[in-house]
Amino acid sequence: MAKKKVEKPKREVTKRQLSRWQRQKKRQRIIFGSGILIILAVLGVIGSGVYNRWYIPEYKPLHETVIEVNDTKFDMNYYIKMLKIYGEGQPSYIMYYLADEVVGYIEQNELIRQEAMELGISVSDDEVDEELESYDPPLSKDYRDVVRAGMMLDRLRDEYFEQQVPQFAGQRHILAMFLESESQANEVRARLEAGEGDFAELAGELSLDAICKAKEGDLGWRPEGILPLLLRTSILDEHAFNCEVGVLSQPIYDETKTKMVGYWLIEVVERHEETEEEEAQAQVKVMLLASEQEANEVRARLEAGEDFATLAEEFSQHEASKENGGDFEVLSLDMMSSVFNEFVFNSEVEMETLSQPIRDEVADTKGGYWLLKVMDIDDNKQIEEEDRDVLKANALTKWVEALLDNPENNVVSYLDDEKKQWAILHAIGN
Repeated sequence: MAKKKVEKPKREVTKRQLSRWQRQKKRQRIIFGSGILIILAVLGVIGSGVYNRWYIPEYKPLHETVIEVNDTKFDMNYYIKMLKIYGEGQPSYIMYYLADEVVGYIEQNELIRQEAMELGISVSDDEVDEELESYDPPLSKDYRDVVRAGMMLDRLRDEYFEQQVPQFAGQRHILAMFLESESQANEVRARLEAGEGDFAELAGELSLDAICKAKEGDLGWRPEGILPLLLRTSILDEHAFNCEVGVLSQPIYDETKTKMVGYWLIEVVERHEETEEEEAQAQVKVMLLASEQEANEVRARLEAGEDFATLAEEFSQHEASKENGGDFEVLSLDMMSSVFNEFVFNSEVEMETLSQPIRDEVADTKGGYWLLKVMDIDDNKQIEEEDRDVLKANALTKWVEALLDNPENNVVSYLDDEKKQWAILHAIGN
């Protein structure tokens, strides 16, 4: 049989005992407080000792304001956290390249948030937390601002700029191909005019623009403003919306368009064969030209006695050597393409021998010629959703750029090189 629990009688505390207990507690607080004061006094007596060594180098800098965006302030601790996020998974030395970029990201993201709020567009904490949880593995709360910025941009594009981009616009049905030289463009044009070739077939074979090549020259119906964004050149828009329907253009020169082909002219000055200790190396004179036609013309001038350095400085698109008159040192085989190395390190090639033009489909050069034909015109055609997405993204980009350039926005960074270095070391070390 279980024993019945006997409750102890409650002990009554007399007024005298209570008074004594309160006096003891008060004395303990005085002693404890005095102890703290003594410790602080000792730390102070030590001068710039333990207290200052901890507070000044660590606590104070971490809570110091380093970036201001209008009324919002960001401290050093936040900057270090962003450095770690944007530099995650990268080698430590990358942090030194990211230091300024991260300042820009912080400023831009905050400006976007502030301006979006003015437009009535926001992203709640709950939405951000849900997005963080959607990653595998889920992202920590440190990523909140970064994720929020991305969600804010998506919402601006899909809600605000959806209303800014029209559904209908004047459009042109365009055929186009991009060729390396005027002579090639004239040759292809002559074939098309004579009915000896099909535009799609020739564009698919010869065009040096990836989109034109993939689409075999048929760019479809496009509103004004799309082709500069897709092809990275404004030349086609300028001609397509001002030319006669059904007429194949003359070759149209485009000096800014980049293509993945170039032609080398090379003279080997000195060559060192590969050994067990060192890779093969060479001292060369080089020029990188935009077309085979240009390379042949420049080579003829060299053969006629003109100076290599002078022509390299004028025509070469190899930035690493043109300012040195074409002089270039090949320190390892992986510096250059295989076709370049095949000539330079060919033991049968004699020193000071000028190469024929060497076609290199790894090198990129600027300049070429368009052939263009407008097949049809519609002054009020519905814009394809794919093109509207491009226009919305472009409008959003310009909107962000305008925020950064707006002098009414007070954007200040107090981060000098010394503070950035301090932040980088903390981001790497933690």
